[in-house]
Amino acid sequence: MERIDERTYKFALRIIKLVSSLPHNSTADVVGRQALHSGTSIGANVEKAYAAVSSREFAQKMSIALKEARETYYWLRLIKDSELVTTNRIDSLIQEALEIKLILGKTVLTSKKLKGQS
Repeated sequence: MERIDERTYKFALRIIKLVSSLPHNSTADVVGRQALHSGTSIGANVEKAYAAVSSREFAQKMSIALKEARETYYWLRLIKDSELVTTNRIDSLIQEALEIKLILGKTVLTSKKLKGQS
């Protein structure tokens, strides 16, 4: 199974490519910028979590990564439903965002449970 840091890095690359392919208009620019920011932030926060000096800091950084994943999932669905790209261009990216969101949610939940035990 691929580590979440590598998975979120690859996801960020896919986000960059998607945003680069969006049409050049004000709507796509705004929505694309939002997706780019949140989609690349997920992995950055996972990296920060891995560098955490305490379990509390780890949980906090993973929580931020989860929030960014949820936001990215929202923007990707909006891009799809507003028909800025074709469905086949974005569906697998939306699925990956959902899976990352679920993984990070479980990670946060587990880290908070473990923190409560110590």
